[in-house]
Parts: sequence; C-alpha cells; structure tokens
Amino acid sequence: MALAVMLLNGASFHGGCCRHKVLLSLLGPLLSHSKLYSSYRRPGAEPEKKLSWQNADFSFKKSIDHLKTQLGLLKKETQDYLQGPGGHPISQHLLEQTRVLWQFRSQEDLNEWVISSDVEIGGKSKVYIKLGRNNQAALLYGTLNTEAPRDGETKYSGYCSMRSRPAVGSFNRKKYYDWSNFNSLYLRVRGDGRPWMVNIYTDPYFSHQKDDLYSYFMFTRGGPYWEEIKIPFSKFFLSSRGRVQDNQHPVWLDKASFLEALFEISFEKAIRTLGFTIGDKVDGPFQLEIDFIGLLNDRAHREEFAYETYDKNT
Repeated sequence: MALAVMLLNGASFHGGCCRHKVLLSLLGPLLSHSKLYSSYRRPGAEPEKKLSWQNADFSFKKSIDHLKTQLGLLKKETQDYLQGPGGHPISQHLLEQTRVLWQFRSQEDLNEWVISSDVEIGGKSKVYIKLGRNNQAALLYGTLNTEAPRDGETKYSGYCSMRSRPAVGSFNRKKYYDWSNFNSLYLRVRGDGRPWMVNIYTDPYFSHQKDDLYSYFMFTRGGPYWEEIKIPFSKFFLSSRGRVQDNQHPVWLDKASFLEALFEISFEKAIRTLGFTIGDKVDGPFQLEIDFIGLLNDRAHREEFAYETYDKNT
C-alpha cells in the first residue's frame, strides 16, 4: 500500500495529471474498497482506530486482469486510429452519408443513458425510461411539475431530462465524438405534441466553461405516427446555465486527435454527450418515443452558422 501511495504521489508531482490518472486506473482493482484519503466524520463521532492502509483489500489477480483488458482496448484504439477515422478506411469515411449513433432494442441500449429531473433540487417532477412496444424504441415518460421547492432560494422548477453516458476509452480516458463528416442530427421519434430541447454537451479544457452547452428545439406533433426530424448543427446555439450567450460560435464537430485525447491537452470543446430536456412550464404527463438517433450529411444544406458572430472590442 505504501508503495502504491508513493507511485501515485510521484506521478502527481513529477509526471502531471495524466500519468496520475493512468496509474490510478491500473491500481484501482488492486486497491479495491480501500481508502486512500480520510472520509467524512460527523462531529462527535469516534475516529476510526484502524489506519486507512489497513482497510486495503489487496487483489493482485484482479489488477493483472484489469491491466490485460485495458491494454487490449488500447491496442484496438490504436489499430482503429491507424486504419482511418472511426476505424474505417478513408474512402468509406468520405462517402458515408448516414450513421446510427444510438438504437434502442435492448436493456443494454437503455443503460447507455441516464435520466434526471428537478427532484435533484427538491422538485416534484418524475421521469422514467423503458423499452417501448415489441422492444423497438425507448419510451421516455413521466409527469412535469413546476411547483418550486420551498427552500427560500429556488424560484423555478419543472424539468426532466435524458442524457447519454460519456464514452470512456482504455485506462478510463475520455472519448470524444467525431461528427465532422456530417452536418445534421437525424432522429426518428414519436411525441405527444410537447416541445423538447436537444442538447449537445461539450468537455472544455477550462473549468469556467463546464456549464456550456449547445441547444436547439425539437417540436413533436403528437398523434399515432412517427416523424423523422432533421436538425442542422448550424442551428445549435451556445448557452451557459440557462442563459443564451452573446458570443456565439458553431459546434466543434471534430474530436481531439489521438495524442490529445490520450494526454487530455485539447483546448477545443469536443463533444462528449447528447441529451433531451423538457421544461415547457406545463404541468402534466409527457412521453417521447425514440427509435434511433443518428447523423446525416445533407448535401443540400449549405449554411455554416445561423447566428451572427462578431469580434469583441472592435
């Protein structure tokens, strides 16, 4: 245990944050259920008599198995990168006009998404997700309640959302999406007539941009029929903490390079997750069925950005 702590400390001070994360990924199974740092103790409670390193559960076999798995993933990622974008040849990548990102056919497909609501801030909205009829779609449903929590601070409430889980590469590295070969988001949905907000979440380098996201509206018409919705990326606008920003710029569709993703030194706001939010301030039930979420390269769409851009202090 002391050796592991020395390795982690040495990586943190001498090798930077990236080596620290790689070592922590390797030593995670070895130090499973251990406490490297002291946990919270309520005032008046007796301190633990055992030292933190005495609670370590050493499992060398788990560490070796985990290392083999991560090295296998790293090998596959390297081969895909050398072969071409997304693991496909360049010729196939250039001719690609459509791509399905998420398709809901099993419980494993639903596990790639996370649902949340204003319950996190004390609200009363409820949201659920399950497979639709014949396991052919994801059914997102619930009840919206705009009653604000009585905490003396929160003034507004009433939202429910569904968001994809961030992709993770080998050694728990962050993975980014490369949508540079497409210009539109393509969905097949069936709603109840209520409007939704489609959100693209980025992963910026600077912490003050962590709440930035790109959004656009998705209007469902209701009724028994499915509808195919195409949203150009040029329509997405930048907002932060619910406020539309004056300084607008297009979504950065290209991901960081392999080396930048490996060492996490990219300064661009690469795409990490996609989500849907309902918050139209109308109390009552809602539902949205999603067949698939994909990308489209619409050759007839020539617009680069739908909003005015300008230089500051000019």
